[in-house]
Amino acid sequence: MKKSLIWAGSVIGAGAVLALVFGAFNRTPLPRTITVTGECLTSVPKDRTAITLRVTTLDKSAAVSMKQATAKIAEITSYLKTQDVKMQTTQFDSYEKTEWDRNAQKSITLGIETNIAIEVSSDSVDTIEKVLSQFAGQPDIYSENLRMFTSSEAMKPVLEDCLGVAVENARARANALAAGDKRHAGKMLDVSYGANVGNVQRPTANFLRSSAKMAVMESAMDSAIATGGIVSKDTEVSVSVSAVFEIK
Repeated sequence: MKKSLIWAGSVIGAGAVLALVFGAFNRTPLPRTITVTGECLTSVPKDRTAITLRVTTLDKSAAVSMKQATAKIAEITSYLKTQDVKMQTTQFDSYEKTEWDRNAQKSITLGIETNIAIEVSSDSVDTIEKVLSQFAGQPDIYSENLRMFTSSEAMKPVLEDCLGVAVENARARANALAAGDKRHAGKMLDVSYGANVGNVQRPTANFLRSSAKMAVMESAMDSAIATGGIVSKDTEVSVSVSAVFEIK
């Protein structure tokens, strides 16, 4: 019985040694690689102008406050549907508004404040100016955050092209480094990337204005356009890649 166990152990041990030997012969050597970075810097024109219209109402009753705000927003959206614009709701909240009474040395409740904001954008500055003029002077409506930006539709092909340029830049660097050893970059084995977009350009003037001051608002718009405050600079795009190439 003991001899059988010894014989079986010897066979298993020999098999394990043979497996290791044949595995060493069959193992594929790992390729030599090089890791480099590549960059692309470009710009794309801003093609849309946007403004935020905010309705703010205050009343002792929460129901009345919300009803007044939603009625104003309905009026705004009804008009916007007749214009060549895109719109989306960016804020909707209602809360108890308080302020500190110095004489009484305590916080007092003013009522329930409701805020609803809509971002309005167009490919025409004139259209945005028309929207602003339409609601200037109306109570409880405020305009803010005038800006120009590049739409995702215009940005997508530029970003994709820039990504390709960054990869080509990385390959060129890999070839330059490998040339010292009389080799060149082969297949790309791995890649990761990051992109940075400096999109929004705001006007030079402070454009947060009460809607009751139509003349001031129009002056701010005219000043921003005339000085190039919102159109002076294209959107800057930068892409960086980290790529691993096989060295041939």
